Amino acid sequence: MTDPAETPTEGTATDSETASERAAILENTPGKGRTPEAAPIEPAAPEEFGLVQVWWGDGKGKTTATMGMGLRAAGHGYRVHMLQFMKGGASSVEAVRGEYNAIAALPGFSYENLGHYGWHGMADGSDENEHRAKAEAGLERTFDLLERATAADLTAPIDLDAPPETGVHMLILDEILYAADSGLLDHDDVLAVVDAKPDDLELVLSGSHTRPAYLEERADLVTSVAKEKHPIDAGQRARRGTEF
Repeated sequence: MTDPAETPTEGTATDSETASERAAILENTPGKGRTPEAAPIEPAAPEEFGLVQVWWGDGKGKTTATMGMGLRAAGHGYRVHMLQFMKGGASSVEAVRGEYNAIAALPGFSYENLGHYGWHGMADGSDENEHRAKAEAGLERTFDLLERATAADLTAPIDLDAPPETGVHMLILDEILYAADSGLLDHDDVLAVVDAKPDDLELVLSGSHTRPAYLEERADLVTSVAKEKHPIDAGQRARRGTEF
């Protein structure tokens, strides 16, 4: 007579063969069945960087997504720099942004903002010529960073505290597409940026509510962030911690 205690229960591992099968399944899953743990950030070099990403659309989240990728890359020890075009904002947005504070505390991630207070094309009293000058300065700075990255060895680790002129593994150009669609830059300027990208640099372009058809053949990733509902339509102003 079989002892009930020795009767296998369906769905449980009762021998080494079943246990090894489960281990083999876990080995093929992301993380191999182990709970992710944080590790110290040390300088490292990416193995597969070099693509061109485009983030556009009328929905909230384009800058948030690109900064999230920057955070992830920096967490692996890669050198990341974000250059922002036209990130001035409205009167409800404060000068100190939460993302700048966070980036300043994160090793390997740096930023600079070349935008002008206010927004181009809006009746906010800001100077239109200054908007254009800021955008052109941002483009000039972009080419300088690309030239420095081309001269660097992007297949090797870069010191996390090194200035972006030393070279970066990921360059985020936030709102450059909006600057181009607003006439502050030309579409050809953006294409020239893509052409100047060194092979191992991950280039991330964001902005624009208009589909950047001129980039679709040149980009490796194109994501449209679409708005379905936004509290701004109901009169909600920018909030600390979500918009700035």
